[in-house]
This record gives sequence, structure tokens and C-alpha cells, in this order.
Amino acid sequence: MHATVHLLANSDFPPLERRSIETLQVNLGYRCNQSCVHCHVNAGPNRKEEMTDDTVDAVVSFLAASPEIRALDLTGGAPELNRNFRRLVIAARARGLRVIDRCNLTILEEPGCDDLAAFLAAHGVEIVASLPCYQEENVDKQRGTGTFEASLNGLRRLNALGYGRADRGLVLDLVYNPQGASLPPAQAALEADYKRYLGERYGIEFNHLFTLANMPIQRFGSMLISKGQFNTYMSTLRAAHRDENLEQVMCRSLVSVDWQGYIYDCDFNQQLGLALSDGKRPRLHITDATAALLESLPIRVADHCYGCTAGQGSSCGGALEGDTAPAPTCKA
Repeated sequence: MHATVHLLANSDFPPLERRSIETLQVNLGYRCNQSCVHCHVNAGPNRKEEMTDDTVDAVVSFLAASPEIRALDLTGGAPELNRNFRRLVIAARARGLRVIDRCNLTILEEPGCDDLAAFLAAHGVEIVASLPCYQEENVDKQRGTGTFEASLNGLRRLNALGYGRADRGLVLDLVYNPQGASLPPAQAALEADYKRYLGERYGIEFNHLFTLANMPIQRFGSMLISKGQFNTYMSTLRAAHRDENLEQVMCRSLVSVDWQGYIYDCDFNQQLGLALSDGKRPRLHITDATAALLESLPIRVADHCYGCTAGQGSSCGGALEGDTAPAPTCKA
């Protein structure tokens, strides 16, 4: 709570202007089979929040009324645990949209998900998979004992279906998060490290590595406060801010929808309760909007936005700039 109050008070983050909205990011719920230390959603097995059938119908209607949208980005929790996940994938693909699944890999090993990987491949879903290090000890420390091996099993299953192989067209990208209160290392160099290590030791292939900064909100923000590191981390983000990253931050062409159907500039604003408003309603619901309407609304900013502009920058698609970060490592 203290982290939220601090982030929302008197922020001097630069104003941002929205462009055409090309990506709709939908959070299908906070239920997850994992409880990762760095999770900005505070997801876990005991969370009950889940998008309903009616709200999923509203998402499909929004897509039909918004031809500007080119991509549907599905996240959670583990989005695949929502019973409407597959229906939403099929509806979006039928409209010719790119569909992205923010997959934690271990979900592919869960009971009842035996055919999930095959479903994703059959519908050409792009997978963005969390793997915060290429070494077992660090992954298990951040995401729980046994997570690394389960993640490898998921990657092997995806590779067997053609994911991550340049000649098959099924996109498999991995995501790196720092272990603690530090900025991500240089993305391109760390990607080469990942590919070499995972390829030589485990025979794993993937397309790209995305390096994401940890946001000082929810579970990670609480951890920073408990360790007395919150103010230091915020100072690190502020000091590393680069104005040129403002041109490419994700909120300029993306909006986020929570499990109840309310609309935000991004998944991080969603967790801070910074909903979009049209001046008449304090929170815009997806049943009341189209992409064209949302383009005219201002982007809400606060101090956590420095997490997207620090160093090489950070977005749902990884770094915004080139190798301006520290040397590659996933050991810290």
C-alpha cells in the first residue's frame, strides 16, 4: 500500500500522447499455478478473480467494432486457466488478428492442459514465455522449486511442435526479469547468452529474448518495501530515464482490459487502479468504448512509468533501445 501511495503522489513523469491503438491486452484473471517473486499482478493459485463469459463476449464485440486493432495479447495470472481462453483465441484468429499468449511454460504440464500446446500451434498463437534465467538455481529461487525443469519440459514440447524454429513460423519468445532491484542487462547480448546455453545444454530453440524491468508495484513492490529498497530502486529508475524511450513506450499504441472489463493504459496502471475515464464515467468499461474513442483520451502517468523508460527501456515487447544496459548476466 505504501508503494502505491508513493507512486501516485506528485509524479513528474513526462506527459505522453496516445497514437492509434493497435494492441488490445486482456487480463483473463489473476489465478495462476505459480506465485513468482517478481509478479506485478500478485497472481497465484488462491486468486479467484476471473473474466466471465459475458465480459469475454464484450471483448469480442470490441474487436469487431475496432478495425484498428491488429493484435490480441492475452495475459493473467495464467490466462490459459480461464475456460474462455480458447474461445477468445479462435474468435480473434478468425478476424485475422495476431494472438499472443503470455505463457509461464509450467502451465503446459498442469492436469487438463495436455493438449494446450497443440491447440496453440494449430491456431498459430505467438508465445511469450517467462524464463527469468537460463540457470536452474536462479529460476527456482524466483519462481519456485522445480519450475526450471517444468519450464524445460514445456519448451521441449513447444519445440517439438515447431515453435522457435525459424523454418516453421511459430513464434516462441522468452522473457527475462532481474532477480532483484536492478535494471535488466543488455537485451541482444543476453539473448545470445540464452541461445548458446539453452541450445548447447538442453537443445532448446527460441526466437527472441525480451528483457523486462521489474515494476515496483504489487508483490515486487512489497518485497522492496520489506527490504528497505523501495526508494533506492525508484532512484535507480529515475536516474536511468531516457527521453528517447518515450517515443516507443507500449501505452502509446496499447490498452489493457482487466478481468472485469475495465480499461487502462497498461497492465501496470491496471494494478494501481488508474483506469481510463472519458470525463463522464470514472472508469470506462469495454462495453462503452471502441479503439477510436480511446485514442482521444490522455494517458495516465505516475512514478512507476520510469520503469518503462529507464536504461534501454522496457515494454511488453522487451527493450526499446539498443545495448545501453550493463553486461549480460542472469546470475544477479
